[in-house]
Amino acid sequence: MKLVVRVKLLPTPLQAEALEATLHACNEAATWAARVAFEENERKPLGLRKHAYLPIRQRWELGAQAAQHAIKKTCDAYTTLKANLRGGRYGRPGSQRHTRVLGKPVAFRPDAAQPYDDRMLSWQHQRRTVSIWTTGGRMKDLAFTGQAEQLAVLAAHRRGESDLVCQDGVWFLIATCEIDEKALNADPTSFLGVDLGIVNIAVTSDGTRHSGRKINRRREQDRKLRSKLQKKGTKSAKRRAKKYAGREARRTKDINHKISKQVVAEAERTARGIALEDLTGIRQRARLRKPQRAALHSWPFARLGAFIAYKAKKAGVPVVYVDPAYTSQECSQCHHIARGNRPSQAVFACRSCGFVEHADLNSSHNIAHRGWMAWVCGAQSTAPELTLLA
Repeated sequence: MKLVVRVKLLPTPLQAEALEATLHACNEAATWAARVAFEENERKPLGLRKHAYLPIRQRWELGAQAAQHAIKKTCDAYTTLKANLRGGRYGRPGSQRHTRVLGKPVAFRPDAAQPYDDRMLSWQHQRRTVSIWTTGGRMKDLAFTGQAEQLAVLAAHRRGESDLVCQDGVWFLIATCEIDEKALNADPTSFLGVDLGIVNIAVTSDGTRHSGRKINRRREQDRKLRSKLQKKGTKSAKRRAKKYAGREARRTKDINHKISKQVVAEAERTARGIALEDLTGIRQRARLRKPQRAALHSWPFARLGAFIAYKAKKAGVPVVYVDPAYTSQECSQCHHIARGNRPSQAVFACRSCGFVEHADLNSSHNIAHRGWMAWVCGAQSTAPELTLLA
């Protein structure tokens, strides 16, 4: 399976200046190529290369491989845009936003990621340095660092391209690795259901709860602070707001990693599979009061599900997604469904058989049951191919 390892670069001031000039030149060239692709209606690499390859090499003095990657990046961006338009991310066809996006060429930020292949980048793992192509020539002895586990995976399993990216003045290389995964457990004893929510971020059918109350209070404080800073409108206020947003994103990602690791470890230990809710389109379906919308829309449930799925695939644990409809209203004992079964957010009390349980735990039992039934009926494990190991 594929994993992505991110390592931090430690350039000197002169090296950072060269990297910045390279990134800006490559993205400027890609933006120009995107405009050519838009005007010529040519979105395939081979066709666009005929229009853009030589001008890019001459005008921006890029190497052959860098020019090829700029063109390929442009075509990939148009492919992604087409998929997003088709999926309704920019509204319905004919809407103002859809028309605006469709009517202009793609543009790249000056610090957008630039792909590097093995001809442009080589790794010296023992010395923890890389040799990397720049517009000013080959740069050698560029130091990098990272967690010991990540560096070991990088040295043993790196395959394919790496991306050079600058985030808030910090330089990173994001490398793709091919990891050997365990054989899939094709005969799980049962399924571990995982109910995702806001008050409790995740509740398993074993009764383990990962509470979100403390986290949500902290996030609400951060939101109020960012709102205050944004209203102030000064450069320093905007800089601080951006800093707090990045801190919250990193905290959320760390929490999701810890939760997913515990869930997968428990399923692997007990030879079970994992059943998750298919939350596709949850933001459009959910009907919540205004104070609850920010919590629902800002917590990355999809990322938590993806973390669980890719860790499960690495461990050989099967994962299935089930329909989440009425899991919170269905009794896990007699399977009677009624809205009145939920007298409050935290309590489930079946009106048919009298069964009483914590609402999220009851939902996780229903998810586990649906996962087992889906597996018996021939469902396949649906873990993703690519995610972050950071």
